[in-house]
Amino acid sequence: MLRRQFLTGCACCGLLARTQTLFAAAPGPLPARLERPEPGSDEGGLWSLLSREEERLKRSRFLLRDAALNAYVAGLACRLAGEHCPDIRVYIVRSPFFNAAMAPNGMLQVWTGLLLRMENEAQLAAVLGHEIGHYVGRHSLEQLRDAKSRTALGQFLGMALGAAGVGAAGSLAQLALLAGMFAYSREHEREADRIGQELIATAGYPPIEAAKVWQQLVAELKAEAEWSGDASSRSIFFASHPDPEERSQAMADRAATMNGDGGDPASAAYAGQVRGHRRQWLDDELRRRKAGETIALLERLLRQSDDGEMRFFLGEAYRLRAADGDASRALNEYAAAESRADCPAEMFRSRGMLQRQAGDMAAAGTSFRRYLSLRPDADDAEMIRSYLHEGI
Repeated sequence: MLRRQFLTGCACCGLLARTQTLFAAAPGPLPARLERPEPGSDEGGLWSLLSREEERLKRSRFLLRDAALNAYVAGLACRLAGEHCPDIRVYIVRSPFFNAAMAPNGMLQVWTGLLLRMENEAQLAAVLGHEIGHYVGRHSLEQLRDAKSRTALGQFLGMALGAAGVGAAGSLAQLALLAGMFAYSREHEREADRIGQELIATAGYPPIEAAKVWQQLVAELKAEAEWSGDASSRSIFFASHPDPEERSQAMADRAATMNGDGGDPASAAYAGQVRGHRRQWLDDELRRRKAGETIALLERLLRQSDDGEMRFFLGEAYRLRAADGDASRALNEYAAAESRADCPAEMFRSRGMLQRQAGDMAAAGTSFRRYLSLRPDADDAEMIRSYLHEGI
């Protein structure tokens, strides 16, 4: 059990500045503001423990500290949470995996792999609303009531936190557990889905976007070579959740009883907020070494933003996968990147490498010289110059 809960939280934590004024609080299907539990209760003890660990998280090197993005995501969560806004602290986590996690003391984590995958503000709102649903539904309290005794609970928490080394708050593994300590039941997940979808509909977003989040994730999983048909075996995120296709269909059916696809999903607003971070997040995505999923993701994102940067990363995904025909696919994407705005200088280096491998020395030399003209102080500039000096 501990291993599953630890793996579910395979990411680090990043601080998101608390913002209460960016958006006006919107009404929604939420109960009154929660009272802090008594310190002597099981729930109060858990809150105190998490509050101490949260202080350590704030010093993590994994925090994403961009003030504008922090204010944007925190403001969106605040808008959905209504009068619960003052009790929720949002943290942005630099991790390429898709996930968000809400602790019972109001600590909400959002991972950059999730932000990369959202197509619009409505989809992000659906995920935030889902996590807020766990919080206002007090799902963690129900878990505590399932514990046989306070001693058993304390032993569990002590073993879990000790195994992960959370107290040191220094590494990705040490911070990960805080995101995965609370693996909610499938009934809780369904209830949080409903609350989240009602929240975004109340806020004026199309509730169908909640269903699309899961459709997109399933499409990525199915694109991977090892896809077995079982989402829980391919992604730890699905292990404690309802079947994603069943879940998506349930949300689509519910959306049809609301305002369906009515409302503004705020695609342009969202794109503007994440644009400056996209390259770092795409670099992190490539390092996951799940080429099928990454290619499916990039092809979907290209339908929204067909620019040089996105074409370059699609070329990189093909180059790194290196399956039959991938070199040619990568070169085609690099050519498309060069013809578009925002083409990274690194495209010329990657293209030169493929040309060099293919024995096209003249073309490789042209690509390398172009790269050096754009990035004369690059970390690998001397290596590239050595290729040129050696006649490629």
